[in-house]
Amino acid sequence: MTPASSAEARTTATVTVAIQRRIFTVRGCRVMLSPDLAAPYGVAPRVLVQAVKRNRGRFPADVMFQLDASEWEHLKSQFVISSGGGVRRSLPYAFTEQGVAMLSTVLHSRRAIRVNIDIMRAFVAFRSIVATNATILRRLDALERRTSKRFAVVFAAVRSMLDRDERVRRTIGFTAD
Repeated sequence: MTPASSAEARTTATVTVAIQRRIFTVRGCRVMLSPDLAAPYGVAPRVLVQAVKRNRGRFPADVMFQLDASEWEHLKSQFVISSGGGVRRSLPYAFTEQGVAMLSTVLHSRRAIRVNIDIMRAFVAFRSIVATNATILRRLDALERRTSKRFAVVFAAVRSMLDRDERVRRTIGFTAD
């Protein structure tokens, strides 16, 4: 690997991690919010939303939706999302992975293409992490079941030894009979 390509790989990894931190779960879907998407594309959130509204047919409800007030409050409280320095006039939009992919069709620039690739990589890496965690949890459950069966046998043996000791107890030391 050349020094330039290793530096590029580190930069890509850093960007991917930064993007992964902005992926949230809302309504059972992993999404990114419009303000978080607008920043890497280099546009204001309102410009991003306007481009989406002009091309509404490309964004069905299952790939993009507007958060309701309770969802927004929950996200702000759970993840300490700032209000952006001012009063938000409208609630942010949430884009699923497919919605993010569609953004490249409405934002026409080289930067949009590059950002879109980085975001897709982040979603893929996020999916990989979730799959790895699920595998680890399954293995942990299996290990727990095996060890609890083994410990049940050990505890039963200890209990039987304690019961036997109590029945056969003799006094220790000098006794005056």
